[in-house]
Amino acid sequence: MSDDFDILAFGDSLTAGYGLARDQGFAPQLEAALRKRGVPANVVNAGISGDTVAAGWARLPRVIASLERRPALAIVGLGGNDMLRMEPPFMTREGLEAILAEFARREVPVLIAGMVAAPYLSRQYQAEFNAIYPDLARKFGASLYPFFLAGVAGVPRLNLYDRVHPNEQGIARMVEGILPYVLRALGSNGSSPQVRSSRA
Repeated sequence: MSDDFDILAFGDSLTAGYGLARDQGFAPQLEAALRKRGVPANVVNAGISGDTVAAGWARLPRVIASLERRPALAIVGLGGNDMLRMEPPFMTREGLEAILAEFARREVPVLIAGMVAAPYLSRQYQAEFNAIYPDLARKFGASLYPFFLAGVAGVPRLNLYDRVHPNEQGIARMVEGILPYVLRALGSNGSSPQVRSSRA
């Protein structure tokens, strides 16, 4: 049996690598960073640009069915498009809760890549939206990286022309930020042969 294992990167354009070459996106850069540290992980890119939480929840069964084995970890990075479209926070919360419940049912540990509401939104919206990720992390015992775009959002040199999506250097900064959380999640939840070889 191979010693490698899978990490599922499940999200939207930030995960998919919007506007980037195949080897410049989040999944390949995270995989390279892990392997550089001796962690034999295959990072599966399950990001779809434009996905809201509802769209992610709708396609989750197909994604899981396509996997050859149960992931040692799922990184869930959704909600940014909900916020940009000003979807009601309770809908975002309900959708993320359903996604996390499904991973929990399948005994797949989760690292939530959190999102933060834009400062131009109302204080009430910011408060309700920003509470979603820590609340659900506590409820499901999931790991939480508070802000997927930490150090990247609002930095022109780290973003594409649209000033929304990270460029290759921006993705590298995202990977640098989340990497310690990924390593801790793998260490605490284990990437044992039993987990690696089981069906999803």
